[in-house]
Amino acid sequence: MERKDWLQGAFILTLVALFTKVLSAFYRIPYQNIAGDMGFYIYQQVYPFYGIFLALSTYGYPVAISKLIAKNKQSVYEVAIVRFSFYFLSFIGMVMFSILYFGASFLATIMGDAQLVALIRAISFAFLLLPFTSVCRGYFQGRGEMVPTAVSQVVEQLIRVGAILFLSFLLLHYGFTVYDAGAGAMFGSLIGSFAALVVLAAYMLRKQMNIRASIRLPKQEKRKVFLFLAIHGVTICLANMVLVLMQLVDSLTLLPLLQQAGLGEFAKTAKGIYDRGQPFIQLGTVAATSFSLALVPMLSQRQAHREGVYTAARLAFVIGLGAVVGLVCILKQANTMLFKDHAGAMELTILAISILFTSLTLTFIAILQGLGDVFRPLFIVCIGMMLKWVFNIWFVPSWHTVGAAIATCAAYAIMFIIALFYVQKRMERPLLSIITVMKTMQAAVVMAMIVIGYVMLTNELSVHHERLFSSLQAIGGVFIGAFVYIIMIVKKGIFTKKELFALPFGRYFTHIKQRKAG
Repeated sequence: MERKDWLQGAFILTLVALFTKVLSAFYRIPYQNIAGDMGFYIYQQVYPFYGIFLALSTYGYPVAISKLIAKNKQSVYEVAIVRFSFYFLSFIGMVMFSILYFGASFLATIMGDAQLVALIRAISFAFLLLPFTSVCRGYFQGRGEMVPTAVSQVVEQLIRVGAILFLSFLLLHYGFTVYDAGAGAMFGSLIGSFAALVVLAAYMLRKQMNIRASIRLPKQEKRKVFLFLAIHGVTICLANMVLVLMQLVDSLTLLPLLQQAGLGEFAKTAKGIYDRGQPFIQLGTVAATSFSLALVPMLSQRQAHREGVYTAARLAFVIGLGAVVGLVCILKQANTMLFKDHAGAMELTILAISILFTSLTLTFIAILQGLGDVFRPLFIVCIGMMLKWVFNIWFVPSWHTVGAAIATCAAYAIMFIIALFYVQKRMERPLLSIITVMKTMQAAVVMAMIVIGYVMLTNELSVHHERLFSSLQAIGGVFIGAFVYIIMIVKKGIFTKKELFALPFGRYFTHIKQRKAG
């Protein structure tokens, strides 16, 4: 396969990943509007299990299998690798299914809500699809055919989101409980996963691959394939599982801690309000990491590997800080626009701050993986999960969901420091210079002053429909803030002309830079 074709395929998958992640963040908003904070809590309690399946079947094992196929120069072993991978993932899928299905009561008890059993059992069936979707995607990607994977991901997300919203609305409309609506949402996720499998099966049938071929892997090769799948399959998708794993810690610990703190039944609603922060974190993080990591392969000439790392770090910092400051300035309006009211302002503000740390952490983890480091990313994620768990135990009893938000932000901050240390050790100069940090902070301060002034000014207007007015304020604030911030960043020369050209609409940015120079 030619390098040009590979880059085009990688670009297609990057665009599809961006689309599916944005859609995955956005659909939670109408779901909360349909099911309320209580319904949103129920969905978010169980979602991390599906999120783990999604990461393994979309980003983890397909990439691992594709690397095995691409490395194997003897095409005669392709079928053998596919078959062995299928057996391996069938075992993993059955283990995960058994843990969730037969351990649903135990997990629901740990979570502090026995009514979650049906939802956990519903989502357990997704893991039975793991070997089919992963092997098909890995096979096509290994052969340089990215379209089947891309189409299956888009179909999966569109049908999944549509089914979740339709089934939850239908069930609540006909008088079913929010728990029934949550089970319907889990079933909707299964429909999406099955639709992806149908798409992949259609592409596989066109290939007419003889999976019963008698060629088998030599014993030594089989051991190598097993170790690669067992280690790399998990570590490759860590960057995509970090947010989900943090949510899993909250699912297992937060509600029981809130109940022990005396919140009673309100604990579930409080958790639902706290969970509003997840779409904000996901959207902000996706924006920063998608652009920064997409830039690395674009700068693919001599010394580009190193320079791409510096640019990715700078871009993640610039977009992450801009997202944090901009969101905090319009948080009340954005909260009302998306979720009907502005409950949980303090929690959401703290969670918004964590966007900067998540953006940088995910960027550095991906860079470490790109440099061939397998175990340090795993160590960083494990440390982050343990810290989040411990911080929840420390902070939640006293500060409730505000404590959980502090725990999240603190865990991400420490993960960022560790990841920065590991990446910086491999680099010749500082990843983020003091000048870059200071110039970016100046741009953020100017943006904040203008956006806050805009909000204060518009608050003087008479309001007849609070949510509509908040929506207009929030949307206006986004455009004004983004415009001011981009102009400031470009004029301060934080990025070179070459780097600006690599960005979307980069040609227009270079014109701004040239005007300043003139």
